[in-house]
Amino acid sequence: MSSVPEPSAELLQRAGAVRMAAVSLGQTSDLQRAQALNAMADALAEAAEAIVAANREDLDRSAAEGLAPALMARLKLNETKLAGAIEGVRKVAALPDPLGSRQLHRELDEGLVLERLTVPLGVVGVIFEARPDAVMQIASLAIRSGNGAILKGGSEARCTNEAVMQALQQGLSRSEVSPNALALLTTRQESLALLRLDGLVDLIIPRGSNELVRFIQDNTRIPVLGHADGICHLYVDAAADVGQAVRVAIDSKTQYPAACNAIETLLVHESVAKAFLSAAIPAFAQAGVSLRGDAASQSIGVAEAATEEDWQTEYLDLILAVRVVSDLDVALDHIRRYGSRHTDAIVTGDSAVADRFTSAVDSSGVYLNCSTRFADGFRYGFGAEVGISTQTLPPRGPVGLEGLVTYRYRLRGDGHIAADYAAGTRQFSHRDLPL
Repeated sequence: MSSVPEPSAELLQRAGAVRMAAVSLGQTSDLQRAQALNAMADALAEAAEAIVAANREDLDRSAAEGLAPALMARLKLNETKLAGAIEGVRKVAALPDPLGSRQLHRELDEGLVLERLTVPLGVVGVIFEARPDAVMQIASLAIRSGNGAILKGGSEARCTNEAVMQALQQGLSRSEVSPNALALLTTRQESLALLRLDGLVDLIIPRGSNELVRFIQDNTRIPVLGHADGICHLYVDAAADVGQAVRVAIDSKTQYPAACNAIETLLVHESVAKAFLSAAIPAFAQAGVSLRGDAASQSIGVAEAATEEDWQTEYLDLILAVRVVSDLDVALDHIRRYGSRHTDAIVTGDSAVADRFTSAVDSSGVYLNCSTRFADGFRYGFGAEVGISTQTLPPRGPVGLEGLVTYRYRLRGDGHIAADYAAGTRQFSHRDLPL
């Protein structure tokens, strides 16, 4: 961690303010937090013109600096996209309260009752690239779940992020939640120093490139939740409906190619390869997708040859690697070798094959006969997401409110002491009570 600077006095003060606000926020009622989110949404709507103008400034500057097309796509926040993000804030406000949920209610003995209740994590630090809509998603989920949030967006979105944060804090100022519950960092020095705020920050969530995630994981003592790669696969099985498979493949790649849930590799069973690729190749060409294939797929019409590197690449662009496989086992082996445990899908009409695929693929999302683009917190009904986790420990997949709470054991007694049970003068009943 020698490359990570110590936090400045100013950053420590700001993080401390977020921490204090989070303590108060964790004591608020469901209604107070929901009202705070609706006030945030109102303020965003009022500031929509200024936010879109700030985004145009970021887009113009980033285009002049040669920002990659995939990041430019993520950076764009027009009126329609902003309206959708604001609606997402309101949807989070309408979700059930994630706090105070009783997960365990057990009588240990007469008058000695144990409960397990959901509580906030505390303060989350989120570092992301080129996604100004992420500011709204993360802020709404954090406030709704009773957590403070320190956010650091990429420099390419600086103007947009500042305009969005100003509106969010303006909205909070009209509610019973302190605006200090949210903070925006603007410099690289601050984002690096954030990694040293153990004791003030409880969880780091990176949203960005493989390099960003790996760097954060290697340079902080704070727990990290996230995913490094989004190498998603679609397997077209021998029993696939060709028309359905083409539709799913096109959507999985082209609906938003810059997203981490877009497919990067297409696996096709050899018995259906000719029929499928004959229909899919012109459809991909019309959508502007460049295909890179193995020898078998090239013999059917894929123009470019794929290399070993293509199976390991998250393009985030209109490029797709194609491989023809002899059977399901080869497809599963390919996904195990090259996949990132993000989202993988199969198109098939064979229920036995479907069951085997969905049980054998160890990814956070495994889909049958539908697009990988559904791997999203909003589409899951979470209102929004703070990110997608590909780790095996929970939370996994799109992380919404449930990923931002932990639990606390609360035990109520009446003068009970452990010595009585050690001596055998009292016995545990361990009787479960209604939740």
